[in-house]
Amino acid sequence: MTKALIQIQPVIERGLLVGVAFKGQPALFSLDDSLDELQRLAETAGVTVVGRITQMLERPNPATLIGKGKLEELVARVKSENIQVVIFDEELSPRQQREIERAIDDENIKVLDRTALILDIFAQHAHTKEGALQVELAQYEYRLPRLTRAWTHLARQAGGRAGGATGGVGVRGPGETQLEIDRREISRKIAQLKRELEEVRAHRERYRSRRRESHLPLVALVGYTNAGKSTLINALTPAKVLAADKLFATLDPTTRKMLLPSGREALITDTVGFIQKLPTDLVAAFRATLEEILEADIILHVVDASHPNALEQASTVEEVLDDLGAGHIPVIVTFNKIDLLPDMVPSPALLEDYPDAVPISALKNIGLDALLTRIEAELIARMQPIEVMLPYERGELVDLFHMFGAVESVQHQGDGVYIRGRLPTTLVGRFERYAVTPEAHPRSVKNT
Repeated sequence: MTKALIQIQPVIERGLLVGVAFKGQPALFSLDDSLDELQRLAETAGVTVVGRITQMLERPNPATLIGKGKLEELVARVKSENIQVVIFDEELSPRQQREIERAIDDENIKVLDRTALILDIFAQHAHTKEGALQVELAQYEYRLPRLTRAWTHLARQAGGRAGGATGGVGVRGPGETQLEIDRREISRKIAQLKRELEEVRAHRERYRSRRRESHLPLVALVGYTNAGKSTLINALTPAKVLAADKLFATLDPTTRKMLLPSGREALITDTVGFIQKLPTDLVAAFRATLEEILEADIILHVVDASHPNALEQASTVEEVLDDLGAGHIPVIVTFNKIDLLPDMVPSPALLEDYPDAVPISALKNIGLDALLTRIEAELIARMQPIEVMLPYERGELVDLFHMFGAVESVQHQGDGVYIRGRLPTTLVGRFERYAVTPEAHPRSVKNT
């Protein structure tokens, strides 16, 4: 007799979203749009959203963020609608979270904010050791000041009976609360994770050094989460990165070679997707990964042109790039998912703000040749112009120029090979001793 397989269904929790807007404070996303995104985040984390609460405020309530009346409405709905998770769209201070939990007065009801929700999703999707370390560090740094109701044993004293000033003979005194022990343990864990990440960072820097020695240009993919970056890198390379229609489907960076129209090769690297209100702890923890962007010769900004908030999402990405110090790197904007648009034409607002953007559909392989041509043209423009006379015995340098440079013209002369073109800055030093002035050689030479 065969035994039936027992399938364990994942726990689906009922969630209530809470959003606030502040009068006189301009926001990139409307309150409804921001809550729509929060709902997608919640669903990604396995929460079924059954309702929303919104409020317009002059200023945040320092104790509970929302007003007293809204808090009473929240508590009533939690009880009447069998809510297991309350998720705030704003980051809650430790005090606010504590007071809201106290008002709900049910240890089985979780109170989260957008930051905690994103950290939970990142924890689900980080598969490499580096990604797991980065997420764990961000989680501990987020939780350290929030060690509150989760610890029901805080009144106990370490090393004996609960005492304090009234514990009886032999147990009076301050002792050490469990909370203090927990805080010290988390602080120790944070320090350990930072040491491990420094080792990862050193390893990544060694990898970058080896990559620079390859002299291959680097293109960094950036974009709002779910803009289609993974689908694009799969279309341009044999990467086979997980591509799914959900937020933060992939976290771990992927670098692959791609072939440019001229036959030259370049590297393209995918990084974690951005999102509005990206937690600062997460940005700090992922800095080693995000520094890949700062190494790039070109940034390829992928915009989901089919999204109703495409402009706002693009602005969010630009803000994060500025915060990372990547403002000096040339950016190519590409409108992805045009196959979902009427007549495959982006909105007038997008075209007005990004008139030079390249429209594509990574999923349908539309416009990819034009995108690669644009990438190569930008990479060549980034190279340094140079004219050299290479002795015939330095044939390896001639090959190197053709392999990694952009040869504009070449002429075989009595004393060597004259080449005019452009080279990656990492290679210029190897050719400087053979550099010649433009006046020394004719321009009317044979093109290769």
